[in-house]
Amino acid sequence: MAALYDTIGKDYHRQRKPDPRIARIIHQALGTADCVLNVGAGAGSYEPRDRRVTALEPSREMIAQRHPDAPKAHQGVAESLPFADRAFDASMALLTVHHWSDLRAGLLEMRRVTRGPLVFLTFDPDGPYFWLTDYFPELVELDQAIMPKLKIFDDILGQTAVQTISVPHDCTDGFLGAYWRRPDAYLDPDVRSAISSFSKISNISAPLTKLAADIESGRWQKNHRRLLDKPDLDIGYRLIVAESH
Repeated sequence: MAALYDTIGKDYHRQRKPDPRIARIIHQALGTADCVLNVGAGAGSYEPRDRRVTALEPSREMIAQRHPDAPKAHQGVAESLPFADRAFDASMALLTVHHWSDLRAGLLEMRRVTRGPLVFLTFDPDGPYFWLTDYFPELVELDQAIMPKLKIFDDILGQTAVQTISVPHDCTDGFLGAYWRRPDAYLDPDVRSAISSFSKISNISAPLTKLAADIESGRWQKNHRRLLDKPDLDIGYRLIVAESH
């Protein structure tokens, strides 16, 4: 996975800017924690600036993109955290658990090093998909293969709290579902380069050609007119909060 992001992560800091509305929800979930661990930290999105943050990231490319003022990032993986037991008030892992080689090991490692809440942003494979899968049906198959079902978090960490994260229509964080009301964005190779799912689809030219034609003809707008005035949309993103024991 580090090698993958060394390749596809070269422009993440430009395309994956934290959305302030999502950031507020994440930071509230961290509670009163002062000392926070960010696992799979990437370029540092959503790290609270008013707390002491330690970052852990496997990809050298992603670490290199962190802002000079950002907390120092350690290179490492969730499954083997290089920190002492109960070293942090809270830990967070955002849109990263589906990349881990051993989910159970990563979750238990986060619990081991954390005194307080464990906060995860993930995608529910049983949640609602959106129109992009009409053009790229492979996305569903990819998600079903790697996205953990929410029950797994309960099975490993005990009962968790789950909150729906509706995606704003003008979301500034360019993850896969961010452009649900801006279909033309998916035609931009720079946008796609910061979305790991597209790197796993072998032939994207035909679906992109069809999407471009549907936008140009107005077919997309006609088929999805109900979306055009929605301020946000539930497309399966969930915030999960577990307490350490």
